[in-house]
Amino acid sequence: MKPVTARFTGAARNVLVADVYGDAGPPVLLLHGGGQTRHSWRGAALIIARSGRVAVTVDQRGHGDSDWVASGDYRNRDFADDARALALELAQRHGARPVAVTASYAGITSLLAEGAHFRSTGNNLLAGFFIVDMALTNDTEGARKVAAFMLSHAATGFASVEEASETVAAYLGRPRPKNPGGLQKNLRRGPDGRWRWHWDPRFMDGPAHINSDRDAVQADMVAAARDTLLPVLLVRGAASDVMLEEHILEFQKSAPRVRYVNVAGAHHMVVGEENDQFTQALLGFLDEADAARQS
Repeated sequence: MKPVTARFTGAARNVLVADVYGDAGPPVLLLHGGGQTRHSWRGAALIIARSGRVAVTVDQRGHGDSDWVASGDYRNRDFADDARALALELAQRHGARPVAVTASYAGITSLLAEGAHFRSTGNNLLAGFFIVDMALTNDTEGARKVAAFMLSHAATGFASVEEASETVAAYLGRPRPKNPGGLQKNLRRGPDGRWRWHWDPRFMDGPAHINSDRDAVQADMVAAARDTLLPVLLVRGAASDVMLEEHILEFQKSAPRVRYVNVAGAHHMVVGEENDQFTQALLGFLDEADAARQS
């Protein structure tokens, strides 16, 4: 199945590039984590489309083929504003509120978007939240390790795609893939001939970077998860050192309706791994969200 590329408009009139899988059915909005692109969701999007739904994978602001915002605004609330704009446009196009399938910080921003929309309108923005490996706190060794890796080559880049592939493989502790070409979608070649990550470095270290408002939005994120009557499922790779089980249990004390599932053998960002348990959890959740939407 070949997707159709589409363009949406974000909260700052920024262009958001997306791939749309499927022709008809309720919409599912898939938002990637930091440093990734819409292509990280391709496998899940194909599964969703084959189940009779429309899957929309989006390059978030400053990532992939989407605009790098001139203002350098990459705070959680900025991404939440984009998510709100996307969800409203998808609901208008497809006649139904989308389910948010998100990874990492996008889980936080989807909850913030729902909370802000409900407070201002009294209506739901989304139909459910399937959240993969959202770091409930930045204060974990895994979260710090991910951030350090992302920044380590942001400025200098790589001499070749092969060098980038070797670096990623070493970080993950896995053999380098025989064909590193798939990684090229996450890179862009600069005028100096070097390959750099396909995201705006200000996302991580600019004045309005992704973690600059993390403490300020924490209470709103928890409140949105606590107050919503929509289904919320946290999905954790059982081997993840970013989303710790102890933090999930603490989160559930504040938002007891939130459920979670461990995906055996998976690491952080389980979306990129072949895993039947993940697929079953995803399709089961979408069925649940569809039923809740119709009730």
